[in-house]
Amino acid sequence: MITCYLRYTVDPFKLKEFEVYGKMWILLVEKFGGKHHGYFMPHEGTNNVAIALFSFPSLAAYEIYRTKAASDPECQAAMGYYEETKCFFSYERSFMRPVFE
Repeated sequence: MITCYLRYTVDPFKLKEFEVYGKMWILLVEKFGGKHHGYFMPHEGTNNVAIALFSFPSLAAYEIYRTKAASDPECQAAMGYYEETKCFFSYERSFMRPVFE
């Protein structure tokens, strides 16, 4: 299993828009076989950082998701919403391997 860690630099004046964007992607990740662990919005402290975490069984499964998402109308609509709102400035993507007992 791999977990994708996304760290967004968000526009603190567009947090509601970013939350809408995030809710779109939660459903889309799961549509393509991933398990979304949620978006984590600024609350106290830094007001311009949000985090998203989602997992796939393997990096290969994640790459299949990326390929399918590129041509999916719902994914394109989510990206269109981002382009319309510009609710974040940038993001960093890292892949983690979870450790359990």
